[in-house]
This record gives sequence, structure tokens and C-alpha cells, in this order.
Amino acid sequence: MASYVTDFYNSKSVFITGGTGFVGVCLIEKLLRCCPDIKNIYLLMRPKKGKQIMERLEELMKNSVFNRIREEKQTDLFKKLIAIPGDVGEENLGLSSQDRTTLINTVEVVFHSAATLDFEADLKTTTNINLLGTRRIVQLCQEIKRLKVLVHVSSAYVNAVLHNVDEIIYPVPADVNTILKLVDTLDDATLNSKTPEILKNHPNPYTFTKHLAEHEVLNGGFPATIVRPSMIAGAWKEPVPGWTISKNGPQGFILGAGKGVIRRLPVAKHLIYDYIPVDMVVNSLIVAAYNVDRDSDKGLKVYHCTSSTCNSFKWESVEKEINTYLHNYPIRSAVWYPYLKFLPSLFLFRISAIFVHFIPAYILDAITRLCGGRPILVRLHTNVNRSLNRLEKFIFQEWRFNNPRLLQLHESLSLEDQKLFTLDMRPLIWKDYFTDLIQGVRTYLHNESPKSLPKARSKHKILTIAHLGLQAALLGSIWWLVKVLFATTWTKTGLVVPITYLLFDQL
Repeated sequence: MASYVTDFYNSKSVFITGGTGFVGVCLIEKLLRCCPDIKNIYLLMRPKKGKQIMERLEELMKNSVFNRIREEKQTDLFKKLIAIPGDVGEENLGLSSQDRTTLINTVEVVFHSAATLDFEADLKTTTNINLLGTRRIVQLCQEIKRLKVLVHVSSAYVNAVLHNVDEIIYPVPADVNTILKLVDTLDDATLNSKTPEILKNHPNPYTFTKHLAEHEVLNGGFPATIVRPSMIAGAWKEPVPGWTISKNGPQGFILGAGKGVIRRLPVAKHLIYDYIPVDMVVNSLIVAAYNVDRDSDKGLKVYHCTSSTCNSFKWESVEKEINTYLHNYPIRSAVWYPYLKFLPSLFLFRISAIFVHFIPAYILDAITRLCGGRPILVRLHTNVNRSLNRLEKFIFQEWRFNNPRLLQLHESLSLEDQKLFTLDMRPLIWKDYFTDLIQGVRTYLHNESPKSLPKARSKHKILTIAHLGLQAALLGSIWWLVKVLFATTWTKTGLVVPITYLLFDQL
């Protein structure tokens, strides 16, 4: 059976911004593998860390996301990738006149994924990249001669001021020209001091500028669609289950927990956390573009690529299993026995972090210095602690992102396209998903192959014994100290051990 979505991309050239990011590389891989007759994929790339764009393109093609293409001997598809020097943060996207002309004359589909995702970035930076960057893409699209569609990658959290969000564009939170004038005229210190007043109820400049960017797309005057993913996590199915290169979201703390250095996490485990696998996001982008061409007369549509209302996830559903997963798939580079515990408030987390994060971090960093290594743990935990104030709203607030339009889009596809480009999250089983994700983090973030598991499990046994031994030594020392301080017997102070254990277990 033919794939209508694949047919749509045949012989078409595509332009992608943000192609080196988590979503971007997965999008490129899916287009190459499932739409092999696509003509060219132009990638906007800027020199970075002393590497020119051809070096970056070669580096991109070595990414683990393309392992499946390499295994299937389809590397000739890489010839379709064409790097274009540029930057969404520069005027005219930093394009040369020749490259701009090439894009204008050849491109038919544009995916705009580039953005700054840093919640701590200031308003000036986020305005330039998220807002003006989108405006520059819109201006380019207005010149493209055979444009079929612009697919704008937004965020479900652009409407973070609402807790029940529909697939519509909400009223603009501020006058764009006023914001641009303030950013252009005020010095950094003054702008930063005025930022809370400008943002109003928005939690940070990221959600604010991404909201404004949606209106740039809305007012573009050409075929376009907007996809709003929630918190993007590792792959559900493609290119392989559990694949990830991102250290954000759940894979970030799984990364630290596997090492044994992240032991506590502030989580409201009874609340819904809206995670969406990266391959679901990519499928949504690819199909959304096809659907604009199919239903070209029906105006701009917004799609929520989210899970909160169709397959909701709560941490309490995997709380007991998460440590089992970590112990079943340990890593050789672990520095201590992995154990992750959820705490219901930042207050409890910060108290607990003193004992289970900072004290061990200072000890391990000191040992690292003595061995000639570079200490990183204290800095890591300090940065995490500092960022929690900005993240608190996202940790302890529940959102419901309604997505009937995305599910209707899935139902409208042919059976073949429903298999190739599924948009339906409902069959996903979260416990199975996290089993795959923990293995994916082990393979792609820790760079430890499945073949290393036997040695990792041997080390895990040693760390388990060391962990239990240290616990016994600490409890014994506290018991002895209480006995000495109160000049009493072992029997009379016997309750010290269980009381101390229960007290610290709450932390």
C-alpha cells in the first residue's frame, strides 16, 4: 500500500533550521529513511567551536541517530544533505545572496525548529533568536516561489499562563513592536530589571517570545502550521526504542542517577507530567506539512503533540520500578550505588541535597583533584540548585494540553501512513517506555554498549556492598556517639538506629 505522506515529499526540497538539535537530527533521519525520494534537505548551520559548516555536517552524519541508515546500507542518502551557512540570530538569517536565491528558487517545505531553549536566557537573547529569528524565516518564506508550507515548531508551554490549553492561537501577550523597541533601546541592566514587568504572568522569556513568534507565523500570509510539543523525551520506537542525545527532561536525571550522583529529585509524583517521545514530535511535523497541502483551504492549524489528555503520565506509576530499572541496567562508569528518591517540595530537596549531593560531591571532587582530574560534581549540583527556582512552576504545576485535532489527523491517514507516521500516543505503556529509555541513556549518553553489561553488573554488586557497608558504619557511629554523649548502655540507646534510619529515609 502506498504512503501518501511519503509521496508528498517525493522530488521536493526541504529547508530545516535547528537541524543539529535533538528534534532536528531525528527529523532529518526520518525524512531520509522514510521519504528516500526527497530531493534535497538544506540545513541552516553556523560555524561553532572553531568548526566550519562542512566539518559540522560531517560530524552530524556520524550521529547515532543515523545508525539504522548505516546498518541498512543507505548512506548514499546523506548526499541529499546540503549545509547552508547562516544563523537565525543574524539579519537576513546570515545568508549569502547566492544561498538565499537557491532557497527561494528550490525549496517547497520549511521546518523552523531553531530556538534557544535556555530558561535562564535573558529577554534580549530570546527575543533575537525566538521572535526575530522566526520573523526572518517568515520573511524568507514570503519570497520562496513554490512554498507549500512552513511548519513552525513551537511549544505547548507558550500558553503557560493557562492550565487547560486548546489547539488554538491565543491573543498576543504584548505588542510586538513595543517589545522590540524596548529590547533595542534599553541597556542590558535596565531591560533585565524590567523583564518581570514585561513578562507579566509568563514564567520566563522563553515562553513569552515563543508565544509572540506564533503570531509572526499567523500573520505571514502563506500556508503554514504550528506544532506544539510538550517536554520532549527519548524515542518510543524510532530510530530505535530509547534513542536520545538530549540531557534535558527525564533522560537528564536518569543520566545522573545511573552514575549514582543524582539521588534525590523534587517531584509532585501525583501530578501529570506531559512527556512526549521525540519520534512522535517528528511524525507530527512531517504529517502536519502534508496535511496543509492536502487541506490547503482550511487556514492555519495548531497541533498539540502532547500526552497529558490522551495517555497521561504520573511519576507515581513508575516510582517503584525506576530503581529496579537502574539496577538492572547499571553502568561501568558509576561512582556510587544508584538510588533515586522523589521528594514533594524544594525545601525537603535542598535539605536532603546537603547530605546526599553536596557532601559526597565535595569528597569526590577532592579525590578527583588529587588524581589529577577535573572536578565537576560540586559545580553540577550548584547549577542544579540555582536553576530550581526558575523551574519550580514547571515541577509543581499540572497542565492539560488538549489534542483532539492531532488525534483526528492520525485517524484521517491511510493505514500505511498510520504505521509509518503514527501520531497516536494511546498505545504507549509508560513502564515499558522507561525501561527502553534507561537503556537508551546507558547506550547513547553514557556511551556504554549492551556488551558491557556483565562487567557493569559486577561493579554494581561491589557498589551495593560498599553502599550497605557505609550505611551500617554511619548508623553504628551515630549509635556509638549517642551512647557516649549520654553515658548509657547499648540497650538503652538501641532505638537510635531505626529512628535515625527513618529520619534520613524521609530525606
